[in-house]
Amino acid sequence: MSSPLLTRRLLAALALFLVAGIAPAQTQTAPGQYHPEVGQDGKDVVWVPTAQTLVDKMLDMAKVTPRDYVIDLGSGDGRTVITAAKRGARALGIEYNPEMVELSRRNAAKEGMGEKARFVKADLFQSDFSQATVITMFLLPEINIKLRPKILGLRPGTRVVSNSFDMGEWKADQTVTAPDGCSSYCSAYLWIVPAKVQGTWKFEGGELTLGQTFQMLSGTLKTGGRLTPIAGGRMNGDEISFTAGGVRYAGRVNGNAIDGTVVSGSRRTAWTATR
Repeated sequence: MSSPLLTRRLLAALALFLVAGIAPAQTQTAPGQYHPEVGQDGKDVVWVPTAQTLVDKMLDMAKVTPRDYVIDLGSGDGRTVITAAKRGARALGIEYNPEMVELSRRNAAKEGMGEKARFVKADLFQSDFSQATVITMFLLPEINIKLRPKILGLRPGTRVVSNSFDMGEWKADQTVTAPDGCSSYCSAYLWIVPAKVQGTWKFEGGELTLGQTFQMLSGTLKTGGRLTPIAGGRMNGDEISFTAGGVRYAGRVNGNAIDGTVVSGSRRTAWTATR
């Protein structure tokens, strides 16, 4: 049995085992309408609803506001999209199962969110979610990994939240566990898409050479012919920070330019670098 298939089967089995604990969180539908079953097969994953308490926690982690555009990858019964819409955000659910899409639309209408919570039937791997400021998902690890290059290509600062499953070597910026009311799949991971800064940057009096592994930075600072390794190098979206020789550098990346400050003791000066 292949690893992805085994993972799906195990996920389905666990979901069915815990269905009694999860069922109260599911949206009820009228007789004759579509009723999804916990553990049912989908295109890439089986369906297990996210507990509402974790939905709330995930949106809290992403600091969703009315200024955001939230896109949920594999939106299921629509609860994450609807909850984001209730916070004032524009929200879109991408779901492959057309019956789930229709169910989500009905659920949104019942909650008075039919205008702000939208749903489309589409394949995640063929969808454009480049306009999102927040991505939410509850997919399997191998699907997360396949989507990772596309996610890393999103605008720096885009927040990405996943229920229960990580993205391999790309370590999360934050991990939380849902409070009471969640009986299974109760952890969430947050990543902030980092700006791409690897390379050599020139500044007055020297140059900065950076290596980058996701949000983590390494490298050297060259001034006056002397090389100093950097420490604590990190990206937080388009914000860069590191220390070199006891001096703290911080700034904001805008394409091929960095503008920021240098702090040495009590002295603070402006700092600009280009590549």
